[in-house]
Amino acid sequence: MHRAGKFFATLAIVTLIGSPALVEKAWAADQALIDAAKKEGEVNWYTSQIINQFVVPAKALFEKKYGVRVNYIRADASDLVLRISNEARAGRVMADTYDGTATAPGLKKAGLAMKWQPESRLPKEYFDAEGYWVATNLYVLTPGFNTEAIKPGTEPKTLQDLLDPKWRGKMAWAATPNSSAAPGFIGMVLKDMGDEKGMTYLRALAKQNIAGVNGSARQVLDQVIAGEYAIGLQIFNHHTIISAKQGAPSAWIAMDPAMAVFSVAGVTQGAPHPNAGKLLVDFLASPEGQVIFRDAGYIPVDPDVPPTDPKLRPDGKTFRAIFATPEQLDADIPKWAKIYDQVFR
Repeated sequence: MHRAGKFFATLAIVTLIGSPALVEKAWAADQALIDAAKKEGEVNWYTSQIINQFVVPAKALFEKKYGVRVNYIRADASDLVLRISNEARAGRVMADTYDGTATAPGLKKAGLAMKWQPESRLPKEYFDAEGYWVATNLYVLTPGFNTEAIKPGTEPKTLQDLLDPKWRGKMAWAATPNSSAAPGFIGMVLKDMGDEKGMTYLRALAKQNIAGVNGSARQVLDQVIAGEYAIGLQIFNHHTIISAKQGAPSAWIAMDPAMAVFSVAGVTQGAPHPNAGKLLVDFLASPEGQVIFRDAGYIPVDPDVPPTDPKLRPDGKTFRAIFATPEQLDADIPKWAKIYDQVFR
């Protein structure tokens, strides 16, 4: 099982549904924290989550439950770090709570992450070993494909299958330096196969002429759905389900292994409403918050709150993943991006 002090490991997750009453009792926020947050009256949430899909319903339930107003700013993780850092340099920290897959490392380095974690029943694998954040949801990165271009059941099912000449020129991935792009796929291969065998595989894969898209993994999947490519590598598997429910020819492949990335939440150092910030983080990791993630189509981290399609979350047996914390990705993405430039461009 994954341990936060290790770089990567396989994590098996139990998906049994517990009693809602017992779950709620086990995760009641501290009354003193609730009272202090209510006195502050509001919380400023700097988030990378999609507004209509998650932020709006989470804001509504939090405000109804605690009577604390939620103000939010939505941006990508790197932009959030830049904004929080600029506000701090101007002498006016505004963010109380931050989230994202790559926000925490930058804020830690800048001394802008508060060392605090909520009390909870989540497995310790979902807490920062240094004490700064708690994971709220998983992003599982797998190949996705167009079900009109490829008959379901005939799609490539293994990494070796991707080397079949029939897929040459029919695959795409994001070309940006992050985990949901070519560098993340490269890192997954190297961690699974080792450097020597992994580099041999990657050089063979480079002969497949994979298109590099200057956009997000979601944009790659959109192009696959539009028929520009048959297969998208390193896309979010839950995105294919969301699109399929809307009628798109979209499916994902439980290729062994996948990469799973933590999206985490923490409190900003010097926050103007620190108690409200803590309460919001507690809420996001609570059973109620996890249900919102589930209902929005995301993959919750809570073992007792399975995603709408339980197959999306790796169980370590039928579907294996290599897990990465934000700090691990921050340390190694530059190296993997360099390999991408050398081997695939």
